[in-house]
Amino acid sequence: MAGTDGGGGGDLKTARLWREAALRARKLRGNLRQLSLSGAAATASSDQGPGPGSGSPSPTSAQQPPPLVLPPDLADVEVLNLGNNALDELPTGLATALGSLPLLRGLVLRRNRLPRLPPLLGQLGARLTELDVSHNRLGAVTAEVLSALPQLRKLNLSHNQLVDLPAQLGTLGHLEELDVSFNKLPQLPEALGHLRALRTLDLDHNQLTAFPPQLLQLATLEELDVSGNRLRGLPEEIGTLRALKILWLSGAELGTLPSGFCQLASLESLMLDSNGLQALPAQFSRLQQLRMLNLSSNLFEDFPGALLPLASLEELYLSRNRLTAVPALVSGLSKLLTLWLDNNRIRYLPDSIVELTGLEELVLQGNQIAVLPDNFGQLSRVGLWKVKDNPLIQPPYEVCMKGIPYIAAYQKELAHSQPAVQPRLKLLLLGCKAAGKTSLRRCLTEGDREEGVRAGKGREKGHPGLDSVLGPTLSNSKGIEVTSWTADAARGLRFIVYDLAGDQSYEVIQPFFLSPGALYVLVVNLATYEPSSFPSAVGSFLHCVGARVPHAVVCIVGTHADLCGERELEEKCLDIHRQIALQEKQDAAGLGRLASAVDEALAGDFELRCASPHAAYYGVSDKNLRRRKAHLQYLLKHRPQILSPVLPVSCRAPAQLQRLRAKLLSVAEHREIFPNLHRVLPRSWHVLEELHFQRPQAERLWLSWWDSARLGLQAGLTEDRLQSALSYLHESGKLLYFEDSPALKEHVFHNLPRLIDILNVFFQRDASLLLRKLLLGAQGEVGSQGNGAGAALAGEGGADPLRAAQLHHYVEGFLLHGLLPAHVIRLLLRPHVQAPQDLQLLLELLEKMGLCYCLNKAKGKALNGASAAWYKFPCYVQNEVPPAEAWIDGSGGAAAAALAGQSFVAEQLQIRYSFPVLFPPGLFARYSVQINRHVVQRSDGKFQIFAYRGKVPVVVSYRPGRSALQPDTLSIASHASLPNIWTAWQAITPLLEELDALLQEWPGLCYTVHILCSKCLKRGSPNPHAFPGELLSQPRPEGVAEIICPKNGSERVNVALVYPPTPTVISPCSK
Repeated sequence: MAGTDGGGGGDLKTARLWREAALRARKLRGNLRQLSLSGAAATASSDQGPGPGSGSPSPTSAQQPPPLVLPPDLADVEVLNLGNNALDELPTGLATALGSLPLLRGLVLRRNRLPRLPPLLGQLGARLTELDVSHNRLGAVTAEVLSALPQLRKLNLSHNQLVDLPAQLGTLGHLEELDVSFNKLPQLPEALGHLRALRTLDLDHNQLTAFPPQLLQLATLEELDVSGNRLRGLPEEIGTLRALKILWLSGAELGTLPSGFCQLASLESLMLDSNGLQALPAQFSRLQQLRMLNLSSNLFEDFPGALLPLASLEELYLSRNRLTAVPALVSGLSKLLTLWLDNNRIRYLPDSIVELTGLEELVLQGNQIAVLPDNFGQLSRVGLWKVKDNPLIQPPYEVCMKGIPYIAAYQKELAHSQPAVQPRLKLLLLGCKAAGKTSLRRCLTEGDREEGVRAGKGREKGHPGLDSVLGPTLSNSKGIEVTSWTADAARGLRFIVYDLAGDQSYEVIQPFFLSPGALYVLVVNLATYEPSSFPSAVGSFLHCVGARVPHAVVCIVGTHADLCGERELEEKCLDIHRQIALQEKQDAAGLGRLASAVDEALAGDFELRCASPHAAYYGVSDKNLRRRKAHLQYLLKHRPQILSPVLPVSCRAPAQLQRLRAKLLSVAEHREIFPNLHRVLPRSWHVLEELHFQRPQAERLWLSWWDSARLGLQAGLTEDRLQSALSYLHESGKLLYFEDSPALKEHVFHNLPRLIDILNVFFQRDASLLLRKLLLGAQGEVGSQGNGAGAALAGEGGADPLRAAQLHHYVEGFLLHGLLPAHVIRLLLRPHVQAPQDLQLLLELLEKMGLCYCLNKAKGKALNGASAAWYKFPCYVQNEVPPAEAWIDGSGGAAAAALAGQSFVAEQLQIRYSFPVLFPPGLFARYSVQINRHVVQRSDGKFQIFAYRGKVPVVVSYRPGRSALQPDTLSIASHASLPNIWTAWQAITPLLEELDALLQEWPGLCYTVHILCSKCLKRGSPNPHAFPGELLSQPRPEGVAEIICPKNGSERVNVALVYPPTPTVISPCSK
């Protein structure tokens, strides 16, 4: 449409806005031509992009919107949209403007501040067929206005404050759709039953206390939503609504269903979740048109048999009930696409379930399933698959978690070879330094003397096979050590014992060894234990294990019992037991308070939450709140299983050691505690594992894919079946195989003991030991010049050989700044690493594990391989802040100097993660490595990183809590001018995603996310207001340009500083 400019300046501007909006006119549900206008904000509202700064200040009640002047060529507009304008009343001159729209049929006034229906609507008379006044402040509906709109077909009055509806509503004989959800209606007018043309009625979330009888007169009704009302039952006559196709009754407290319900033969979609139902009527199977049925969060103990004849059913939800079994006849639901059975008590699945080959979603988590039916891999179309928190042994848990294709490969392999049961269990010794872990390990395994002798010989000869390398050693603890202990030779029960160093320098790598399905032994030195030392000696370890492995099994062992008197021993053991119980109670209470806050928010109205920035979960959607609540319930349910009592032992008391051995064996063989001990594997997988640890390949640090493929052929595995076997061995901790890494997927790291020895080299923090290793390595390089290594050394170290002073300089730089060049790393790792390509592969592995990153990785191949590269180990950085002061503090530094002239226009964007119980050990160092590929020009401190994303500055800061009441925090920040704030969002979003990926490794961790108020940050507030982090995953609210900061009611924060331009997946409830 061509537009004509008005004569005056104001009229000209308004006319241009109308013309631009008209050009963006779009089709609505009613297929009417729409014109959207935001006259109050002086901007056209339709089809605006999500770019920054698009929102404009909303007018206050004291401000009058500018008069609206329409150009003369808009006569064909059928829908006028005045929504999202914060209007208290309709603009001046609108009546005149509407006169120039003779075809107007629809008016949208949603998301304004209207206290009543505007009288102007009566002037539209018989022309108006669609009216949307949702999301306003209506306290009542004027009967006169309704009476003047006899042709209305669609009326939306939802999300207001209505307490009643006028009887004149019944005069709207043409009304087809009525939405009065989210109001405060305790009852409905009798005249509502006169709406004979009504097809859709939404009464969701009102205050109805019984099913309105007048609804039974609506014979044409096809869609009805009465969810969120306390109906406490349905009338027998509900069967008269024969036309109903969609019926939603969620959370209506029904208790039972009347037999007349089964007469709703046209039903296609039925929501009955959260109603306390224990059974369905016998004739429920008459609902043959039913396609979607939600029976979640009820009290069913048996699978409802009335569902089995529903041949048209496509979606079935039975989550959070009390089901113990699924009937074999479930296969009769041949059209089923979605089946949710999570959080029940199901112990097995029928073999016939594999006949549901059309399934696309299958959710089984939180049950008691140990064995999946044969041919389960036939369910190849399943895309959404959840099975965690089941005691799976066949297929093993590790296989099931990888997905249906891996289950299919496992079952196919099981059909090719004989099944094998390997009773092996991972046992981890945890505790502070000098707790006695190493001595305890040796005492426990001393009954395996012959294997220990073989292990010693194997290590002397340099043959690190599994049984030879995993034998008990005779030296003192050197970091992390791994030992094989055959605890019960008759049954072949073997523990793989990991002795984890108590030194804090190993905190970066220790979490890698904390895995599900292991037995954790927390070792406490009773001779030095005091009640005040409980947090560091016991509490912190329990928190760490519980956060990494929810529902972990922990046994507390007190060592040096011979150094304590009998009464002292009893008192210390009782104190540990008492403080563990107190800590668990406090943790549960804290989670309970958080869950109660979520419940309180859910009980309130979403619109009220959005209207009050003071609300705890301001603006958070019900969906995100339910996710948050589900995660908190998961944390409450999955607490560590701490075995009691504390077992005191002394290495000088054989009887106590024997009692401990018996205790460990008893726990390990308990099928309900460790079902994975009895996992069933294809014999070919078992043989493949054994072949990897036999000579000569056992002597090597890693194998190529083709080397493993040759071993696979010996085990009876063809190349196409090898992938799933290696994947299982990786997931179960037998070896490392990174099938998703282009740089590492061609290699199999099978020699874990030697890899652990390599890791120990980097984390011992002993300057003299490091220097000694470098000197020995340099001597080895010089001694092997005949094979070319000496020449390489000369090229790496300069014209002269490396001297002790140079090596000492490298050690100092490593311990202070975490910096090492590649050629020095090669010296440290001799004799583990010989060839440059081996060094490069190992460094890729360390980067993959998040232990170091390359400062100057070449895009092409360097002339001298990896030797020119420098690597940084963030866990060694000693200075707390980067050398250049961070811009966030507003003080010196290059970045601050560059922004000095424009600081007054810069807006700060800061996302803060808070950890009230535990900050995962080594998280900041690993995160520092993970973000390296996203940033440039970085400068690292122990607790802070300053860098750039492109030309946008970013700062990552870790702040330990100053007291037990203050949480540790990790913040990610950037800044930009308001019109360019999208660049700051663009800068920090990948960093948020990297942090979220790392936090997913800690499923039992409690943390919160907040967006800090930019206004508070700008004025230097020590305690800025924090908006809930769930908003990061939500779209920006329509029509909201600014948000009030509760810390200062006069300050308004632009919505672009709280919501990202587009929703991200980052959310503390996204787990």
